[in-house]
Amino acid sequence: MKVFSVYPTVKEALFYERLSDNMVRCTLCERKCEIADGGVGFCRTRRNFGGKLYTLIYGDISAVESRPIEIKPFFHYWPGSTALTFSTWSCNFDCVWCQNYHLSKAAPNPAKAVYHSPEKIVELALAYGDAGLCASFQEPTLLTEWVIQVFSLGKSRGIKYCCYVSNGYMTLEALKALRDAGMDGLKIDVKGDCETYMGYCGGADVEKVWRNAAEAKRLGLHVEIVNLVVSGVNDDENTLRWVIEKHLKHVGPETPLHFTRYFPAYKFHNPPTKVETLEKAYEMARKTGVLYPYIGNVTGHKYENTYCPNCGEKLIKRYGYYVLKYAITEDRKCPKCGTKIPITGQFLGK
Repeated sequence: MKVFSVYPTVKEALFYERLSDNMVRCTLCERKCEIADGGVGFCRTRRNFGGKLYTLIYGDISAVESRPIEIKPFFHYWPGSTALTFSTWSCNFDCVWCQNYHLSKAAPNPAKAVYHSPEKIVELALAYGDAGLCASFQEPTLLTEWVIQVFSLGKSRGIKYCCYVSNGYMTLEALKALRDAGMDGLKIDVKGDCETYMGYCGGADVEKVWRNAAEAKRLGLHVEIVNLVVSGVNDDENTLRWVIEKHLKHVGPETPLHFTRYFPAYKFHNPPTKVETLEKAYEMARKTGVLYPYIGNVTGHKYENTYCPNCGEKLIKRYGYYVLKYAITEDRKCPKCGTKIPITGQFLGK
C-alpha cells in the first residue's frame, strides 16, 4: 500500500463493508464483490489493501469533452444545452458490443493516471460555457467518490445540472449519495431482458436496474431510458414488449424511452439493427401507452422528433443531436392544444 499511497487517484472507498479475515464487501454496485486482501473486484477499480477498500480511479480521467446533451441521449432535459462530459476506465458490466471498449475494457493504472481535481473539471465547464456536468462514456458509477465532489462543487459554482449516463446498477446507497451531491439527471441503458444480461453482459440482475430507475424518479431525478436494440439478441417482439411493459410499470408513460440502433463493435459483429425493427418498437411503445418513445442512431428519422401525445403537433425537430426547432412554450405546453410537456430545465439552444 505504501507504493500506491503516493498516487492522488488512490483513495479509501466510501462504499464498502469490512468482513472477517481482512475481506471486504464492496457496496458501490449491486455486484457487491467480496474481495480478499490484495485482490480487486469485478470492475478492477477497487482493491483491498489490508482490510480496507480503495478506489484506484479517484479523478483518473480518461476523456473530457464538451458535448450536446441530446447525444447522451437526453431529449427532455435541458434541451439545446451542452455538458462537460468525462469518464474514467473499466466497467462493472462486460457487454460484448461495447462502443467505448477502449475505455471500458481498460484496467486503471495509478502509476500512469492523469489526475484531474474537482476544481479543474468545474473550471473547464465554466470556461467552455457548459450548462451541465455529465459522467459518461464508460460506467460512471465507478467514479462516484470523485463525482460526488465534482457535482457538489459544480452546483455551488452555478452549474445548472449534473447527470449520469449509466447502466443503472449502482446500489441505492450510492444513488442517494449522488442525489444528495447534486445529481439531478439519470439516463439508464436497459440492455434487454434477463437472458440478455446473463448471456451478454457478464451476468447481472435487470430487476435491480428497473428498481433504481423507479427510485431515481421517486428521489426527484429526471430519468430517461435507452434500449440498445441488438440484432439477433434483443430485437424480437417478446423482448421489446417486455422492455416496454417494464418501462410503463417502473417509470411511467411520461418518461422518454429511446430505442437505439446497434452497430458492430468490439467482439460482436452481427449486422446493424434494421431500421424497421426500431420503427416497430416505437409503434409498439406508442400503442401500449408510452407517450414519448424515440428512435436513436438513425440521423434524420422522423421518430427523433418530439410530438405532442395529445394532438400530434411537432414540438421539437431534431437532426441527430442538433435541435432545429423548439416550439414548446415557456410554461412547457404544446402551443396548439395546451398539453403539458414534461421538460426538465430550460431550452438553451440558439
